[in-house]
Amino acid sequence: MTNETKELIRYRIERAEQTLDEAKLLFDSGYINTYVNRLYYACFYAVSALLISQEKSTSKHGQLISILHKDYVKTGLLSIDSGKHFDMLFQSRQTGDYVDHIVFEAE
Repeated sequence: MTNETKELIRYRIERAEQTLDEAKLLFDSGYINTYVNRLYYACFYAVSALLISQEKSTSKHGQLISILHKDYVKTGLLSIDSGKHFDMLFQSRQTGDYVDHIVFEAE
């Protein structure tokens, strides 16, 4: 693995951690819709780092989800529940970002 690849992985993990911190702040401030968005992106960046570490990469959300399920969930490296949770975050982010009058509740 090249130093450039290692740096990119490190960067994506840092983005994931920072975005998770942002999500917590948003939740605590009552911005639940934006919290859902940032929570999804924290996971997206973390999964992206995982794929890069395995010499796989995509910037497309659908492809990332497909690879996650094919290479990690179906093989047992990640639990089925983890895959379902990621899918739920993606769908919630899509709904919150693109559907009018959607309000997520803290519960």
